[in-house]
Amino acid sequence: MGALLHPFARPAATDFVRMVRGSGAVVWDDQGKRYVDGLASLWYCNVGHARAEIAEAVAQQMQVLETYHCFERFSNAPAEELAERLAALAPVPGSRVFLTSGGSEAVDTALKLSRSAHAQAGQPERTLVVSRTPSYHGVTYGAMTLTGLPLNRKDFGPGIGDVVQVDKDDLDAVRQVFETNPGRVAAVFAEPVVGAGGVWPPAPGYLQGLRELCDVHGAHLVLDEVICGFGRLGTLFAGTHFGVAADITTFAKGVTSGYVPLGGALVAPSVHAPLSADPGFVLRHGYTYSGHGAAAVAALACLDITEREGLVDRATAIGRRLEPQLRALLDDGLVTDVRGVGALWAVSVPDPVAVRDRMLDDGVILRPIAPATLAICPPLVIGDDDLDAIAAALRRAL
Repeated sequence: MGALLHPFARPAATDFVRMVRGSGAVVWDDQGKRYVDGLASLWYCNVGHARAEIAEAVAQQMQVLETYHCFERFSNAPAEELAERLAALAPVPGSRVFLTSGGSEAVDTALKLSRSAHAQAGQPERTLVVSRTPSYHGVTYGAMTLTGLPLNRKDFGPGIGDVVQVDKDDLDAVRQVFETNPGRVAAVFAEPVVGAGGVWPPAPGYLQGLRELCDVHGAHLVLDEVICGFGRLGTLFAGTHFGVAADITTFAKGVTSGYVPLGGALVAPSVHAPLSADPGFVLRHGYTYSGHGAAAVAALACLDITEREGLVDRATAIGRRLEPQLRALLDDGLVTDVRGVGALWAVSVPDPVAVRDRMLDDGVILRPIAPATLAICPPLVIGDDDLDAIAAALRRAL
């Protein structure tokens, strides 16, 4: 066994596929084998691997000032520039931006900001948070507690308090939580499309129903767009695809395409206004690398590429190319379900790990999700030939 303790892996494992090089939607391992990256590494590499433009922008920033912290009276120019740009793009006008190092921190930030905003608005009793099952929100203690995957909480203790979980797409269950806890619900957390919990698009009207319930009962709606954001569904932000504006939108992954770790939260006026109402109030929350300058530069470069190359529209084209080939597998009885939106898709198979392993032999990488899902989430720069290669390898493996 090596010294590196791998995440979401067997600590006793030794059979790793070691990647050493990438280009666009393709990566190579240390044996020289080529793979079509059908999961954008881990749902994040939207603009493709080894983009020199991003590396050069980050290197240039690091030669001037790698970063400087943003606590209290201090700031740095790249973090401010990124926040202004994201706020201008945000679905809710007047939004502000809190930056983190990744998605789990972004979710914990959203949870804390929601509870704090209610407290500052004179409702400190609003601490209850609703999440769904299945769902995936991260692995810090707050995000882990919100995650609707019991195995991800096993052996880690009880998590945080005041979290209630309901089945996804069940508006009546959410309504019941509000009615049995009047004036106590701070927020409802939902992924626009459930990602690592199995790639489940919402039922028609469901997200709109959550928005209406939150409005009626005075709670915040938090959309976790860590996987879905920055073009993955064919709109820059996933809430826009479904016609829903959140009070807080969490993001990570695609914002830098993984070149430098960065996440954050778009915070609408409904949340940040109570925090600013008292000039003496101090928000005692933040991470060492909240607003990391070099990470912000990577995000700005990724936004430039996304806009210049039309990658948001490319996500829709990816879905149009991939969907009929996946549905042909369903018609032929090789899979039991096909589902997806934009450039985020999945099929249901009896043994996803075995199918994934056969596809690795064939030079294609997908993500198995227990008990029966194979997820497909390629870089938005992928060409049609490589999309066809994913579908063909999947058919051969099945």
